[in-house]
Amino acid sequence: MSDKAASEPLRHIEPSIDQRQALKSAAARLNTEFADTLNPETIELFLYSSYDQLAATATVQDFLALLAERFARQRLRALARVEGKLTDGRPVVLFLCNHNAGRSQMAMGFFTRLAGNAAWAWSGGSKPKGEINPAVIAVMAERGIDLTNEYPKPWGYEILKAADVVITMGCDDAPPILPGPRYEDWALDDPDGKDVAAVRPIRDEIEGRVRRLVDELLDEPRLANRRAALGAHRATRLSARC
Repeated sequence: MSDKAASEPLRHIEPSIDQRQALKSAAARLNTEFADTLNPETIELFLYSSYDQLAATATVQDFLALLAERFARQRLRALARVEGKLTDGRPVVLFLCNHNAGRSQMAMGFFTRLAGNAAWAWSGGSKPKGEINPAVIAVMAERGIDLTNEYPKPWGYEILKAADVVITMGCDDAPPILPGPRYEDWALDDPDGKDVAAVRPIRDEIEGRVRRLVDELLDEPRLANRRAALGAHRATRLSARC
């Protein structure tokens, strides 16, 4: 996603009466959750902009308010990390691909399973589309990982800034290189349009790569050094903003 694309105004999509009520309830929950870290205006801005971003590409409108709440929660956590208001010390890995419907979702699923509560995994797409690839859902179910509740979504700059590691997977429009995160590109086949048999080798390669990444990130000496370096970088950034 280019700087130009990111700066273009987001088209507002008017919610239905039911969606407006659901968004109002979502705003109340998020305000309670982030009351000690972010102000209500920021929280509502992120919630409603998340709704607009998802509504622009959604093929089914029924659960948009719920998905917008989930997406806004992720973005707000990222913002709180960037501003130094959330300091749990857990590394964050961001997996990016074109549609956020296949490779990045599989990687996030494996990372979440393998890392547990020791790290965060987020995913996004440069051109998110529709729904998760059914073949991807099927092959991940074979590994006991349920992706049926996941959904394609874009990435935001607050998410990119909060990441410790950014993994791209053949993105047509790669994210900008920011100071701080470590960047890697994994050359992987695109599962789009492939059947289950053809997606399994892609899944297996992603699993192997994710296992190696988790082992590296959660190695205690490396993790301690990484936390110290990131803490110094974020302190410098926050000081520069004051």
